[in-house]
Amino acid sequence: MWRTKLIYLAAVLLVIGLGLGSRAFADVLPLFISRHFGDALWGSMVYFGFRLLLTRRQLLLSFWLSLLFSYGIEFSQLYQADWINSIRATVLGGLVLGKGFLWIDLLRYTIGITVVFVLDRAISQAYKVKHWR
Repeated sequence: MWRTKLIYLAAVLLVIGLGLGSRAFADVLPLFISRHFGDALWGSMVYFGFRLLLTRRQLLLSFWLSLLFSYGIEFSQLYQADWINSIRATVLGGLVLGKGFLWIDLLRYTIGITVVFVLDRAISQAYKVKHWR
């Protein structure tokens, strides 16, 4: 179990690095990547975070919780009170909570979460098959 948790922790850290890189180097990346990959990677990070916490649970549970969490964060951006906007104004607060609601972000999260879920499921099934022989 600890090996699996370390793999998911590494995935979280890798995706964070890729996400920060997509923002830091947005001016040299293709426009499509700089516009869409950050949110897809954020959703992927959320999925891997749930896998890290719920290693012994079904992958599908992490999939649905990731969507619910990501959508919840996005819809929370419709709430614009001073106290939460002051948190969003910080670098970490802006990265975690976002700044303003965009419908397209829901699609980006869904795509990112779905892609890593499908990859995770394929790797998990290949690993099980390999070790059953």
